[in-house]
Amino acid sequence: MDKLKKKFKKSSFIVNKIYLFLIFIGLTLEDATLGFYYFIMSLLVYGWITLTSKVPIHTPKTLNHKTYTFKKTPKKNLKLDLWYPDKFKKSYPLVYFCHGGGWISGFRNQPNNVSWCRYLAAKGFVVASIDYRYGYKNTMDDILSDYSDGLTYLKNKSKKLNIDTNNIVLMGLSAGGHLSLLYSTYNSFSNNKEKMKGIKGVVAYYAPSDLKDIFTSDNKSLFAKFATKKTLKGTPTESKEIYDYYSPINWVSNKMVPCLIVHGKLDNTVPFQSSVKLIKKLDEYNIKHTFLVHKKGDHSFDTRLKDYSTVNILDKTVRFIRKIT
Repeated sequence: MDKLKKKFKKSSFIVNKIYLFLIFIGLTLEDATLGFYYFIMSLLVYGWITLTSKVPIHTPKTLNHKTYTFKKTPKKNLKLDLWYPDKFKKSYPLVYFCHGGGWISGFRNQPNNVSWCRYLAAKGFVVASIDYRYGYKNTMDDILSDYSDGLTYLKNKSKKLNIDTNNIVLMGLSAGGHLSLLYSTYNSFSNNKEKMKGIKGVVAYYAPSDLKDIFTSDNKSLFAKFATKKTLKGTPTESKEIYDYYSPINWVSNKMVPCLIVHGKLDNTVPFQSSVKLIKKLDEYNIKHTFLVHKKGDHSFDTRLKDYSTVNILDKTVRFIRKIT
């Protein structure tokens, strides 16, 4: 089994090498068709890696979670998992965790997300991992609505769920990090005190801050381009105003809460420079922030690498959350 896992991990190298070939093939196909075939191929190649990835830190087996339906839509009931520390308290700081997947895939309880929830719960936080509708047949507004409704659900039931609503941290991976940043930048910019009540900070791992960055010439991820185009219903050239509107970097203001931005320098899905640009914008507005960089990290390095740098970044993430809650 270990040998099989290693082979699957090595297969990602092969996939990177055939990107140019796929682009050549794409010249003879409709864009949507290319995206569809690439998506299927990505599922086959990366599926095993994703479903077996987890943060490289052991957590107690005694940690428990409960599942709740926080919203009913015409086609799907949206659920969240609440993970609790093994020591009972009347209330815990909340980490509101949002999964990645390009807004068109992923789910709250896949192994990499569960490993994050267990890790954070073991450090004394209650962690809510949420689902949301996908960008295939839904809009970014629909997804943001789900994100917001999940948080409202937890706030309204905070006493029953032992949540300290005065100490909330928004956290997300990739597309989930984008949603966390967009929710906080937009609502702080708009001075929406009700939406921002109790939110002490944001943790965003390898998240796009400017959605147009997904389409830069040096980004070879066709999946990222396909997923972004599918969710925003067009390319940056066709829908520049929409891309600008849903890019967190354009809503940064001096009212923004502290941020922890984490990115791998070798990210082949969300360009590292997207986070560099965001850091410059946070500096411009004197927003408290920490920028953690994994020099050899690709996308999702936090659950695929087990080196010292990864473990150190995980530890600093917990310290950041503790400091602001």
